[in-house]
Amino acid sequence: MPRGRPIAPLQVASSELDELEAIAGSRSMPHALVTRARIVLLAAKGRSNTVIAEQLGLSRPTVGIWRQRYLQQRLQGLYDELKPGGPRSISDESVAALLRKTLRTRPRDGTHWTCRTLAAETRVSKSTVQRVWRAFGLQPHRQKHFKLSTDPFFVEKVRDIVGLYLNPPDHAVVLCVDEKSQIQALEEVLSIGV
Repeated sequence: MPRGRPIAPLQVASSELDELEAIAGSRSMPHALVTRARIVLLAAKGRSNTVIAEQLGLSRPTVGIWRQRYLQQRLQGLYDELKPGGPRSISDESVAALLRKTLRTRPRDGTHWTCRTLAAETRVSKSTVQRVWRAFGLQPHRQKHFKLSTDPFFVEKVRDIVGLYLNPPDHAVVLCVDEKSQIQALEEVLSIGV
């Protein structure tokens, strides 16, 4: 025997059905939006809030909220509303200038920009520089290119070392130890050939 108020029937227009199915099957859209689209699609099939909640691992009130939002606002109701907050403290032009300076120039006394040196140069806070760098995935302290040695016997030395790894002598252990402080190791590697 059903309890509580009867649930308003949920009708989905055919023009919205394709978009809801695309959202529900998306792997690139926000997870919350995908879940909300699935709620609406299951509700359109006549499933109760309890069944939908159990199937999607949600609470009944959550299912009810999104069903109601869809009825009131249609597809637009499934998207997150803008959250209140203060305006941005840095303009788009300032962000672009900060990025250009990071990528195209070098400080007078260094090989790459640090948060503090760039902040002092551009007159923004250190934390603002960090936020912009994080947002755009910039890490100026990490070198992304390979430096070749000027040693005239470099190729021969590389062949000798690589040869040890590929074909070590019998009963030998081949280890790699990097003691160059100016080179940043991005991954820890241990090679043992027995």
